[in-house]
Amino acid sequence: MTTIKRLNSSTSDFWPQLDALLAWESVSDQAVNDTVLGIIADIRSRGDAALVEYTNRFDRTSVADISALNIPAARLQQALDGLPTEQREALLKAADRVRVYHEHQKQDSWSYTEADGTLLGQQVTALDRVGLYVPGGKAAYPSSVLMNAIPAKVAGVAELIMVVPTPDGAINELVFAAAAICGVDQVFTVGGAQAVAALAYGTETVPQVDKIVGPGNIYVATAKRHVFGVVGIDMIAGPSEILVVCDGQTDPDWIAMDLFSQAEHDEDAQSILLSPDADYLDNVQASIDKLLPGMERADIIRTSLKDRGALILVKDLDEAVAITNHIAPEHLELSVENPEAMAKSIKHAGAIFMGRYTAEALGDYCAGPNHVLPTSRTARYSSPLGVYDFQKRSSLIMCSADGASELGKVASILARGEGLEAHARSAEYRIKG
Repeated sequence: MTTIKRLNSSTSDFWPQLDALLAWESVSDQAVNDTVLGIIADIRSRGDAALVEYTNRFDRTSVADISALNIPAARLQQALDGLPTEQREALLKAADRVRVYHEHQKQDSWSYTEADGTLLGQQVTALDRVGLYVPGGKAAYPSSVLMNAIPAKVAGVAELIMVVPTPDGAINELVFAAAAICGVDQVFTVGGAQAVAALAYGTETVPQVDKIVGPGNIYVATAKRHVFGVVGIDMIAGPSEILVVCDGQTDPDWIAMDLFSQAEHDEDAQSILLSPDADYLDNVQASIDKLLPGMERADIIRTSLKDRGALILVKDLDEAVAITNHIAPEHLELSVENPEAMAKSIKHAGAIFMGRYTAEALGDYCAGPNHVLPTSRTARYSSPLGVYDFQKRSSLIMCSADGASELGKVASILARGEGLEAHARSAEYRIKG
């Protein structure tokens, strides 16, 4: 029998048990921190030469100079043209759906004019240049290219620089093809903290960007923390999470596989099921035991479920909603009879998948909404990646003579109350005699 925690919301120690299960410390240890700081300092000091050295060391390559790591646009197009027809069409369809969805997010400038002629408003502009980190290593993620690059391009970002490690020189053609579809402007086959540092500070060849987005390992996450402020970042993402709320009427095999879909990411991923039906939880446990041996990543799933997974018996669906809002999951499946009504009560979730037929996996690839989502309970205060993450807002203020006179009187009083004479006098100069 596969080990997965069973919790009951009616027990006196339920909430401490739940919080212990949810606890996740993503801060890197001192050794990782020191390594990353050293790499960042070296990239800032030696630029391209250091970037090449770290790439050869960590990715086990033997390139002579940076030019070998700079992938021309023709190579990206070659990857797209060379894909099997089925893969190419799937990638294009997914890209189109993601683009259509994000077009709805685009914000426009606005202004209004007051009675005395004073104009106030907001001017929306896109970032000039964005860096996109795409993981390499154990797996490759063309979907990550789509989800990060498309909203940036929809926002109007002029230049998109992608970095992707290619350990042992192994290139994923789907990743290059996705970059071609998205119109990525430059691609460098570098990764790790050294790639983040190159994007943040620039080298002789890698352009300095304004913001860095995209997931990575602990070295990448630590580097993003350290360069924040020099550049913007999207978020520091923790392990993947799924929370399923089920009334007991969905095929238990479906729910077991939905739990697997996040557990297979890595051993630290979290899969939780809430249900008011104890027999149903037993049925899902039976489905887990039946299906797990046939999974390619069975060992990873098994460890994830044992260490961080749970089947939780709740009193009713109202309590399930309350627990859901406490958990604030990255991915939430509402596998219930009336999911739209339940969704109205959900305050904290990265993405809400409504109904028995809406598998979370669809959102990872092709539903349309972004799959870059807040993890580790950060959905309490943050949102999915979107077009708005690649747009800035500037306030617009233009006073008429009458408006400057009236506002000047208010500003003068407040400025003198703060002891700021120059502020007061600057405003007073515009007050009509």
